[in-house]
Amino acid sequence: MRITKEKKQENYERIIATASELFRERGFDGVGVAELMERAGLTHGGFYNHFRSKEDLIAESTENGLSETLKRYAGYDVLAVMELYLAREHRDGRGQGCTAAALSCDAARQPEETKAVFAAGIDKLVRAIEDGIARHHASGAGSRAQAITVLAQAVGAIVLSRACPDDSPLADELLDACRADCRDAIENRTRDNRAAV
Repeated sequence: MRITKEKKQENYERIIATASELFRERGFDGVGVAELMERAGLTHGGFYNHFRSKEDLIAESTENGLSETLKRYAGYDVLAVMELYLAREHRDGRGQGCTAAALSCDAARQPEETKAVFAAGIDKLVRAIEDGIARHHASGAGSRAQAITVLAQAVGAIVLSRACPDDSPLADELLDACRADCRDAIENRTRDNRAAV
C-alpha cells in the first residue's frame, strides 16, 4: 500500500525528531536504526525510504537539533538566554537540550559532512549571541569574539556539569559560576561600549 506525500513527510519528521532526541541522550553510536524506528513507531525497513544511511540521518537530525536550539531561544534577551541555558533544567534535560552541548564531542569523530553541519549550526548560534549582545550596546555593534567566548563557556559548562554525578555540588557550581561570568562579560562589554561612546 502506497502512502501519501503528506504521510511520508510526517514519518520523515517523526524519524528526525526521534533521532535528534535519542542522539542527544545517548550519542550517535548509542542508538541503532532498528531501535530508533521502533521508538518512532515505524518499521525498520521504512528507514531506507527516507535516508541512504545512518550517517545521512545523523547529519539531518543534527541540523534539526541545532535549529531547534535557535528557535527555543529566539526572542529572548541574551542575558535571559544565559539564565535558561545554564540552568539545572537544561543540564538534566539532555534529550531536549542543546545539540552542541550534547553531541560536539561525538561530532568530532564523524565524517566531514556532519562536521560541516555542526560548523554551520555553531556559526548561527554565535551570530545569534552576537546580535543579542549588540542589542545591549549603545553603538549597536556586537563582538564576534565575545559571542564565541560566551557560547564556548556556556556549552562547556553544560558538558562539564553533565559529567558530574547528578547530586554533586560541583554540577551546580559549574553552572552558577559560568552563568555569572557570562552575565558579567555581557554587562561589562555593555558598560565598556557606553563609556567609549
